[in-house]
Amino acid sequence: MNEKRISRGNGLGVGGVGKGQFVLFATPASTEFAKYLIRRAYLAAIFNVMTLFSFNQNLPKLPLLILLAAVGLLSSFSTAWAQEDVLTTETSLVQLNVGVVNKQGNAILNLSKNDFVIYEDGARQPIQFFEPTEAPFSLVMLLDMSGSTVNFRQQVQTSAIRFLDVLKPEDRVAVIQFNGKGVKSLLGFTHDKSRTAYAISNATGAGNTYLYDALTFSLKELAKEGRRRKAIVMLTDGIDTDLRKLDTETLAKVANEADLSTAIKPEANSHLAAVLNEAAKQGVTIFPLALPSGDPKKLPLQDASINAKYVAARSRLQILADTTGGALNEISRLDQMAKLYVEVAASLRTLYTVSYQAPGRSAKDGKWHEIKIEVNYPELVARTRPGYFAR
Repeated sequence: MNEKRISRGNGLGVGGVGKGQFVLFATPASTEFAKYLIRRAYLAAIFNVMTLFSFNQNLPKLPLLILLAAVGLLSSFSTAWAQEDVLTTETSLVQLNVGVVNKQGNAILNLSKNDFVIYEDGARQPIQFFEPTEAPFSLVMLLDMSGSTVNFRQQVQTSAIRFLDVLKPEDRVAVIQFNGKGVKSLLGFTHDKSRTAYAISNATGAGNTYLYDALTFSLKELAKEGRRRKAIVMLTDGIDTDLRKLDTETLAKVANEADLSTAIKPEANSHLAAVLNEAAKQGVTIFPLALPSGDPKKLPLQDASINAKYVAARSRLQILADTTGGALNEISRLDQMAKLYVEVAASLRTLYTVSYQAPGRSAKDGKWHEIKIEVNYPELVARTRPGYFAR
């Protein structure tokens, strides 16, 4: 059971759930007003009972008992209402960001809700919410300000600022950096592009790379954005300090050097799993921009152990993108960075968002559930995340 505070308007209202379905919801203002009226009625009843019997000592006691019982019932009702500030609902909504292209690879932007069909584990699911490609996003710009990016810091900032030019006015952007001192929010979600650009220009740092701490922090910030479409665009080499230590420990147990390349299982990592689980809950799409400093093909020394750790780190970036429905963009040259940022922004503008209610059997069973999405036009191909773990 998830507790959900529903806050819309200043009174009772009707909200759309699906086609032909509506629910009555209570807002904080209406609840407080109702409780105020009940308290007034409660106090007035007590006052009237006391007044009646103070001036009429000869009245029989039975009516007194009946009146006191009625006041007690009213009191209980008031208490029960006070405990219903939080509306408790079953919410297991699966949210998907979906891209659709034709056979030539061109994005299709004019589809409607009725053009999509969703299957979970082979069973068709009714679509409950749909948002077209022009619907706004809440975006986290996640910047790697660790020591490995010091030499091209200006290109990073210039490219990230150019990314803002392609966003729509309704998009909300937050800027978060991570470096050897940890994770820091430089700017909360805002429509103001000038403030966002200023925050990007102030990004700085050196030292270690706490990428997965930064992703966890970013997801917590995105959780505050409600049901908006959400994405993380992160610029990093992917070499997380904590995960690199764990990979080093794994490799230290390998006796045969020939087995080093397969010893690390990139997907079998609790940090990565936690990020993927939270991203799945919120429907967050992750777009890694992978810096060349983390590319195993560009290592100056071909050491088997170092290469294995770099391959694992790059594989995890690929897993983050594939599992959330995003795309890994590898930066082979620094002069490509601005172009790739713009391409990511363009990709966001080609995504539809569709949501459905997870079947009751899969709401919290901890198992992997496969998602398949189709379009009612055989010449079109839809792409989204492949599934989720129900946790």
